[in-house]
Amino acid sequence: MNSDGSKKWLPTAACLILAVFLVSTAPARADMPPQSPYNPKPAEGDLILPLPENAQMVFRRIQVPGTGFWGDQRRIIQIGDVSGGIFEGLQRTQISGSFPSGRDGTWEIILGKYELTRGQFAAVMGMEALLAASSDPEVQSLPTLQGRSLREALMKPLTYVGHGDVLEFIRRYNQWLFDPAHPERAESLPKVDGVPGFVRLPTEDEWEYCARGGLEAIQAGTFDDRLPFPVAQAAEFAWHLGNAKHKLRPIGLRRPDIHGFHDLFGNAQEMTAGLFRPEIWQGKPGGVAVRGGSVSTPPAELRSSLRAELDVYAWNPDARRMEERKSFNTGARLALGSNVVVGTAQRNELEKEYEAYKAELRRTMPVGRTLDNLVSQASVQISAADPVIQRLIKENPQLAQPLAAVQDSLNKARERLELAQRESARSLAQDAGRNGVNLSVYLSRLERLAGTLETAKELAATSTRYQGQVAAVEKSMKELEAATRDQLQGYRDKVSKLGEYSPEHMDFAFTQLQAAKMTERERLVMELVRKHVKAYAEQRRADPDGWLQEFRKRFKGFVDS
Repeated sequence: MNSDGSKKWLPTAACLILAVFLVSTAPARADMPPQSPYNPKPAEGDLILPLPENAQMVFRRIQVPGTGFWGDQRRIIQIGDVSGGIFEGLQRTQISGSFPSGRDGTWEIILGKYELTRGQFAAVMGMEALLAASSDPEVQSLPTLQGRSLREALMKPLTYVGHGDVLEFIRRYNQWLFDPAHPERAESLPKVDGVPGFVRLPTEDEWEYCARGGLEAIQAGTFDDRLPFPVAQAAEFAWHLGNAKHKLRPIGLRRPDIHGFHDLFGNAQEMTAGLFRPEIWQGKPGGVAVRGGSVSTPPAELRSSLRAELDVYAWNPDARRMEERKSFNTGARLALGSNVVVGTAQRNELEKEYEAYKAELRRTMPVGRTLDNLVSQASVQISAADPVIQRLIKENPQLAQPLAAVQDSLNKARERLELAQRESARSLAQDAGRNGVNLSVYLSRLERLAGTLETAKELAATSTRYQGQVAAVEKSMKELEAATRDQLQGYRDKVSKLGEYSPEHMDFAFTQLQAAKMTERERLVMELVRKHVKAYAEQRRADPDGWLQEFRKRFKGFVDS
């Protein structure tokens, strides 16, 4: 019996599979990892972790751009596809690694080389647990198989199990790796400041970054391509509807990508760590996001941005009840992760580095920008086309002239967008100034009415005939306070939008406005507008109460000339 009470069926099966496999394959080269059912295509650079019953889990490393924990602008990537579905809109994000790579401050993502297999699940959970979790008829027949049939069946991706089953597998695997009685199990795990990582599901951006080809694709100008390989070669890299006809295949039969990953596209679509949201980072949270397509995906629909929702709990209309979802073509691929904070000393270093990052880089990163500035997004997307056009010209000299014409059109469009952004920034600054002037005027009137109210109350204390004057002043003050709140809200909206523009566009806006003739009140207001826009751009936070107090202070006792 296993420690969890299940029958100890797997050791015999595992030995049988390995024996069959070794008989049918040539010895591995000395510099290569050994070939096995868990690593059918061994390659240099494989990171191999142990599993129970002498099984293995294999990972590959992929470097992210830039250096340091917080990174730099080289780490900004574009994901999504404008020609994809409604849930694949273009987005700019910062890709980060989980582990330092040891090369000049660079970091890396570590992702499973293959999809998680039935055999690996059984190695950790036990065969009885696999039979209980799976709704796959083929899995239910495993005890009757032997030899090659058994080996190939266990090498197929784990599918037809619930999301919770995959998470339980990950939990149990981590527990096994970190058993204090067996420190040797975790020796190969990468570390951050001496603290080992752990097994988890990949995030959506990690998955898409790896699928697109990573740093090498960025440097080659192909990262934004629909696929990392020619569409005509899809059958060489992926099991899809055209060559698999809804039937899963054992891992490692298709060609690997440039980083050595197998079946990122096709075979089983793969669960990720995040909930499915319409635009990845925002929108209604739903089920679990799955990536990569499957044996049921038409080849023409394969793309790096393809994402779908796995309804973890699905409505069964026949039984009229919610049931745990188990999909025949949905599996998982593991990743290695680490905590952001692994110790006090490391946290102190992150805090020190963050000050410099916040002061200079953060507001230029996607987290410091908004999705609302559509003109700015269009400008970024046009710029992203430049390296693609240059690569096409280099690869297709005969198309140099028409491509140069396309480049010229893009340059003109970029110029028009630049003018549009400048004008938009100037218009926002002007509107913020109008709100600010109105706000200052209302505050000046409220200040005077406060003095009038105090005098009226003193008179009313000596004679009731002044009570009407008190009521009239109080009514005027309430109306002015309501108008002040409206102007403050408008001021906040304009300042917040303007604070999302680049420093160059903000400077242009204020330079243009300050060149015009202004009254003293308008000049003082514009100084406050500029100060508040700068504060918003740095902090990414509006402070309407604080801004209101600054207006009160600046215009206390102010009299228009």
